[in-house]
Amino acid sequence: MRVIESHGARIPIIGFGTMTLKDDLCIDLVEAALHLGYRHLDTAQNYGNEREVGAGLRRSGIRREDVFLTTKVWFNRLAEGDFERSVDESLARLGLPFVDLLLIHWPNAQIPLAASIAALCKVKRAGLAKHIGVANFNIAMIEEANKLATEPLACLQIEAHPYLDQSRVIAAARRHGMAVVGYCPLARGKVPGDEVLQRVGRAHGKTPAQVALADLEQQDIIPIPRTSKRERLSENLGSVELSLSAAEMTEIDKLKRPNARIVSPPQSPQWDN
Repeated sequence: MRVIESHGARIPIIGFGTMTLKDDLCIDLVEAALHLGYRHLDTAQNYGNEREVGAGLRRSGIRREDVFLTTKVWFNRLAEGDFERSVDESLARLGLPFVDLLLIHWPNAQIPLAASIAALCKVKRAGLAKHIGVANFNIAMIEEANKLATEPLACLQIEAHPYLDQSRVIAAARRHGMAVVGYCPLARGKVPGDEVLQRVGRAHGKTPAQVALADLEQQDIIPIPRTSKRERLSENLGSVELSLSAAEMTEIDKLKRPNARIVSPPQSPQWDN
């Protein structure tokens, strides 16, 4: 599978997102995803399923070194000291000595960014995370974080789908050599019914979901679609086989519209779009 490289990280071009997946269903789907060929798993402290993701990874029999695994520190655990304890707890739940990528999940205006970035870098130096990064930061925060960091920030994770224009924040991340991972790539169910994506998909014998994912992949944005259905695991993975033309990607780009953001909880920063 193609990878995106950033500061030594080699991130597979599509991942399996596990938000909302719980208990045996999560274990079963993680195992199934790895057997299908996924090599990139995404979880978080706040998802409440790190234990199950770790169990699915072990049950799959896939070698640990062949799987790129991400978890994230929740915004209420960003203070120095608490940050490190939360990472130890995550690793205990996962049953792993380290993760491939550790992200600050959301910024916290009540905790100085300098303290959070210092703790993030400390965890990397301790060998608990091979690579580090941030999620849901705006441009100003990306700039500040990179100035503060004593270790390279390898990744920015943000909402990314055909309807949301994230070009400015993506450009900011790439100025610092950061890979971009996109969550909600199917816009929480809006993609399958989209007429443009349906039409492009028919031309290739692919589904609208595969078109939306391929569009991100061809822009070197790494989608992490979540699903609770095994058949969708195969469908989403099939996006890597699709090659869209420049004209088709231009048509898809025209789907962007104002107020298309889906995820904007109270801890969100001031967005740039």
